[in-house]
Amino acid sequence: MNSLKQSDDLQNQNFNKLQDKLRQYWQGKDLFEQDGYDILVVPSFSIDQRVGQKVEGFLHYEERLLFSLIRLRNPKTRLIYVTGQPLSPIIIEYYLQLLPGIPFSHARDRLLLLTTYDNSFKPLTQKILERPRLVQRIRLALRPNKSYMVCYNATNLEQELSLKLDIPLFAASPQLSYWGSKSGSREIFSQSMIPHPDGSSLVNNVDDLVLEIYKLLQRNLNLNRIVVKLNEGFSGEGNAVLNLDELKKNISNSLSNGTVNKTVILNSLKQLSFQAKDETWKNFSSRIPELGAIVEAFIEGKEKRSPSVQGYITPDGNVSIVSTHDQILGGPDGQIYLGCRFPADERYRQKLQELGLKVGQALAKKGAMEMYGVDFLAVRNPSNQGEEWDIQAIEINLRKGGTTHPFMTLKLLTNGVYDQETGLFYTQDNHAKYYIASDNLQNPQYCGLLPDDLMDIVAKYRLHFDSSNKTGTVFHLMGALSEFGKLGLTCIGNSLEEAEEIYQQVTKVLDLESAIFMDNNNETISPNLPIAWTL
Repeated sequence: MNSLKQSDDLQNQNFNKLQDKLRQYWQGKDLFEQDGYDILVVPSFSIDQRVGQKVEGFLHYEERLLFSLIRLRNPKTRLIYVTGQPLSPIIIEYYLQLLPGIPFSHARDRLLLLTTYDNSFKPLTQKILERPRLVQRIRLALRPNKSYMVCYNATNLEQELSLKLDIPLFAASPQLSYWGSKSGSREIFSQSMIPHPDGSSLVNNVDDLVLEIYKLLQRNLNLNRIVVKLNEGFSGEGNAVLNLDELKKNISNSLSNGTVNKTVILNSLKQLSFQAKDETWKNFSSRIPELGAIVEAFIEGKEKRSPSVQGYITPDGNVSIVSTHDQILGGPDGQIYLGCRFPADERYRQKLQELGLKVGQALAKKGAMEMYGVDFLAVRNPSNQGEEWDIQAIEINLRKGGTTHPFMTLKLLTNGVYDQETGLFYTQDNHAKYYIASDNLQNPQYCGLLPDDLMDIVAKYRLHFDSSNKTGTVFHLMGALSEFGKLGLTCIGNSLEEAEEIYQQVTKVLDLESAIFMDNNNETISPNLPIAWTL
């Protein structure tokens, strides 16, 4: 056991030395804007894969980080992008054509696409590590002391790959991953005096969970619902909501005499409303010993929103706010991330920045770097229309979240800046930009559409992003379209109203075009192809 700990300690020390190189690279400048570096992009969702499998098209979420290809606008930057399955060539062409002022061929020559040809539900980084020859090929392609690695989230897998390649990982160290968990988030909020819902610390068995639920009810007799969260989750899929009406009736005697009727509470947990599709209490509870769980008060309100703030920690520890959003949530109880609007409502935008900065400063003191996000709930009741919104922090994301790729897409396409005084984003010619983004534009009718078909539709209706006026739509998750009828998109406008109009226009067109090939009997109709193309 001691030898194993010593080995882990040595690996951590070596990894920390690699990360120190980032501080040397930094020198007060934006690392991504410096020419002459090799960037290895490993878009691995290194999370509990049982959670990920409940997200339709989950394996295609590797495409979320394809905005990184826009880094090739720097003429001396080289980029390696690794995926589990090969990407359609037209998807790559689509992103490279977005590059302002760079010939397609010039950018393509500086891009190396690699794949594991492995469609299993394992983290991509694990798939890479299981292929030593692929690791060696990546290592030989990277220039020593001129390379670094970026990822979706950093775990021990990413740390191991970083060490094998001998390049630094530009992300929060896996040694800090606890602070991005549900329980770690609550600790940061407490330490930073940030308002957050009443709840529990981490528990690792159902008996302790039952006890924490009982304690929470004792402290809050008027609660209507509670949320049980696995300590690690993705887009709300690890959350479950419990309506307390029946439970409070059954345990009223327990609450009055100070005893705990564990059986009553345990039985009520079988009535949890799970956010993940087809989840069961048996499966959910079996993961508590492995992942841990917390319980929180469910924040109620007639008018309720879910804003978020995104921050950036440089390798030398400086913290800045880069964006705010109003998240679009769905699912049985509004716990599942579907998309976002940028920027967040101006009535609480500055408050989000203030609280988000406190979180970033706490994370920076612990040694975190790169992107982080904080999710909140904003509530205002009809009787308090003249009062400020009540802002409660929910969780910290020490990773690239669902709001990262749309904002970075906007930033890289326009080369604009975020103004912290107004909370708005301005292009180089001082025009404010807004957007609506989603990972979940989904319709069974879209199934069977290939990425090539999407490009035909985009060209026909001119739905693409227009680099001249910096408005239009940028698509992602195109690989999920044919099998799952699912697509991601970021609709950029000169106002939120215009962004909404663009989004609705795209939806209308896709619905129309996908219906053209189906008659009333749901039978496929042949397209009107040129004679030379017909069989």
